[in-house]
Amino acid sequence: MTPPPSESGALDAGAVRRGGRGSAAPHPLRRLLAFMGPGYLVAVGYMDPGNWATDLAAGSGFGYSLLWVVMASSLMAMLLQTLAVRLGVVTGMDLAQIGRANSSRGSAIAQWLACEVAICACDLAEVIGTAIALKLLFGVPLTLGVALTALDALLVLVLWLQGKGMRWLEAFIIALLTVIFCCFGIMLILAQPEWSAVAGGLVPAPTALAHPEMLYLATGIIGATVMPHNLYLHSSIVQRRGNRGTGAGKREALKFATADVIIALVFAFLVNAAILIVSSAVFHARGHTDVVEIADAHRLLAPLLGSGAASFLFALALLASGQSSTLTATMAGQIVMEGFLRLKMTVWKRRLLTRSLAIVPALAAAFWYGETGVSRMLVASQVILSLQLPFAMVPLIRYTSSRRHMGAFANPRWMAWTAGVIAALLIGMNVMLLLRLLQD
Repeated sequence: MTPPPSESGALDAGAVRRGGRGSAAPHPLRRLLAFMGPGYLVAVGYMDPGNWATDLAAGSGFGYSLLWVVMASSLMAMLLQTLAVRLGVVTGMDLAQIGRANSSRGSAIAQWLACEVAICACDLAEVIGTAIALKLLFGVPLTLGVALTALDALLVLVLWLQGKGMRWLEAFIIALLTVIFCCFGIMLILAQPEWSAVAGGLVPAPTALAHPEMLYLATGIIGATVMPHNLYLHSSIVQRRGNRGTGAGKREALKFATADVIIALVFAFLVNAAILIVSSAVFHARGHTDVVEIADAHRLLAPLLGSGAASFLFALALLASGQSSTLTATMAGQIVMEGFLRLKMTVWKRRLLTRSLAIVPALAAAFWYGETGVSRMLVASQVILSLQLPFAMVPLIRYTSSRRHMGAFANPRWMAWTAGVIAALLIGMNVMLLLRLLQD
């Protein structure tokens, strides 16, 4: 059922699926290292500029009160990405392919459109985040920065990474993630948060979501953390890491690939938590409860922390975030297009198609409303992602719980029930959000 690789030689979905084969090293640590990589490509989507907007707004407006939402959404992401691993390893098909094989043509097109909306929303966040970072670091006007984002990922993909193989791409992404992690590690030291209050913020307080603004931000955090297109991406790139021809081979692949993604998503959780903690410690604790724009956060960091390095590190991490996540969005777009439509497109055409759809609204917002408009659009894009999540999540749970598709590797009952509860919770939050937006 897997489509053949593209004849163009570009970094297409076929190349993504082939990846690199893990060595047959007997030592467990070496086997884990052979399987590591896909989890970090997925983790990129969990710390993109959209996360910055929601985490900054949550921290400045409500302190550490929504930190537990970041933790809960990270745990949800771990379970859902584990299901994506199981689907790819056991069936040899990604979520788009198995969805196409079990749907009518009309249904497959509808599912593809829903996924494309999510990818465009994600790309919109990356466009805005990169444009803001260029302005903060180099003084590039916002509208020009948005226009320049049409070239950034294209240059990296076509001029450097194309033909290098998945290991090069993974190494590049991990390098960018290391920059983000180090920048926020330093900012945490400078911010000196009250760690007892941080611990209190990790205690779930669902009643707080009765507040309309907190519900909106909580839904945005979940939308920014649990990325719909990542479920398609992961179920594809996890394939062909090691020998999976036998039951024992599949069990080994499941074990190490699951460990890979959990480690990577713990890393992503620490980054997201750090953004909210820094925002709370620096802004909320000092009376700046209305910091919802990334540019405002950048402007206030240096005077409030007494260090100009804080603002520079903040902008540098933002640029690395936008560049890393835009690469994986391109890969996901290729995978869903090939899976649902069985339509191949060279990487530069796919990149320009998705990026063009994101640039138009971003340019309009930057031109008419300036930084305030693009910042609000950044948060709104994460809410759109949350609304699109059930269209990927529900089929994933259904297929991985089916013995017809998974055989002996079908989800155990506890996993299926837990995933079902998560799906019901997320759908319920989406309905509540829509009702509140309609009332407003």
